[in-house]
Amino acid sequence: MAAEDFALHFEWLEKYGPTMKYNVWFKLPELLTIDARAINHVLSHSQDYPKPEETRVSLVEILGNGLVVAEGELRRRQRRIMNPAFGPAQIRELTEIFVDKAQQLRDIWRNEVTTCGGTARIDVQSGLTKMTLDAIGLAGFNYNFNALNPDGKPNKLNNAFEMMFQRMSDLERSYWLIIRSLIPILRYIPDGYTRDTAAAQKVTRRIGMQLIAEKKAAVRQAAQSGEKNAGSELRSRDLLTLLIKANMSPDIPEDQRLSDDDVLAQVPTFLVAGHETTSNATTWCLYALSQQPNVQHKLREELWGVPTDSPSMEELNALPYLDAVIRETMRLFPPIAGTVRIATKDDEIPLATPYMDAKGRMHDSIRIDKGTAFPIPILGMNRSKALWGEDAREFRPERWESVPESVQQIPGVWSNLMTFIGGPRACIGYRFSLIEMKALVFTLVRAFEFELAVPVEDITKKIGFVQRPFVRSEMEKGTQMPLVIKLHTRE
Repeated sequence: MAAEDFALHFEWLEKYGPTMKYNVWFKLPELLTIDARAINHVLSHSQDYPKPEETRVSLVEILGNGLVVAEGELRRRQRRIMNPAFGPAQIRELTEIFVDKAQQLRDIWRNEVTTCGGTARIDVQSGLTKMTLDAIGLAGFNYNFNALNPDGKPNKLNNAFEMMFQRMSDLERSYWLIIRSLIPILRYIPDGYTRDTAAAQKVTRRIGMQLIAEKKAAVRQAAQSGEKNAGSELRSRDLLTLLIKANMSPDIPEDQRLSDDDVLAQVPTFLVAGHETTSNATTWCLYALSQQPNVQHKLREELWGVPTDSPSMEELNALPYLDAVIRETMRLFPPIAGTVRIATKDDEIPLATPYMDAKGRMHDSIRIDKGTAFPIPILGMNRSKALWGEDAREFRPERWESVPESVQQIPGVWSNLMTFIGGPRACIGYRFSLIEMKALVFTLVRAFEFELAVPVEDITKKIGFVQRPFVRSEMEKGTQMPLVIKLHTRE
């Protein structure tokens, strides 16, 4: 399924109602619904509804068989060993990295604004992308990409991942990738795509295996020396070290441990979870604030009530309006518009809202055949007027003071939203993303005032791996979000 189809799903749901069944390519059946009970059934039975083969093949070529891609017992083993690294206690330790990198970005923008006389047009998408890459490098595996450092030397791992993300978002190739996945022999025909991907993976493997070897050696040395607080000595707050320590624990049976290749596959997984998605969501947050000056002012006043520039995780989470702004951003601008599952057997899908068939009979479930595609319309559910009311497409953080009863049953892992999915395959890094985003918004909105630098109708988006912003009149410049930024002065 091409990524842009999810935008079409949103239009269909608004036009035809909450549940529909139709055929797509080669008369393959597809069931599209925003019925919470139906989606909960699919997500909670993940073994019966895996990702489609074409999606997995395409992602494996780029990411390897990490948690984003793996299915079955391998995915369960990966998830079980990785879960502790993404718990609240570990994210608390990473907050300092998020705040430090947010302040570095703030200082870069401040210098640019000051040089321009107090106001400057800045592409916030570019800066946020660099910041989140630096943050996931340090928080993920204690590796410094130096993306924010304009004088930094070219970084081979950075270049490799940039190429990978570009391939993941290459809309022009999406249908060709589907055809290659459906006709296996085509996968062995070399082209520029496969050659570039293979070269990037070679770099990733070399550097990734070096990092893994170093961290395994450090864990063994710490264990042999009997250090009780080896974590701090190892800078073990980075996710890769925590994963390796958990994987080497004597509590894990030998046959349940991950191989080095399985561990290596998590490196690009960390980057997917903590880089493009977070920078994209924060970009759209600043865009929304630029369109709502009253919201921006109200948020800034709350942020200035915190007596420090370097808040802890608890201090960030104690800010109710910041929390509402982040929730509303994730509702209205989910980084990923949707995903899809495939039924591996005939099934009866339960419905919370019955439907009437062509003969006037009511049904509280719907039969599907093996092979039926089941899109999860994240964007469609998050913006549904049937669920969120007539103002569903408006950015209104105050709605989180009392959410509608109609969204209470949405089976998302966080905040009555499908943004991070739900069930056994829910996003493992959602806490990581939210705290990083809060640190960014806290730091930047305290320091600056934001206005859109182009007419609002000139802003559009393309849906690839994430929903990237573009300027219609400057498409040749690629993805960007130009905002007018000026220093905020406290009266």
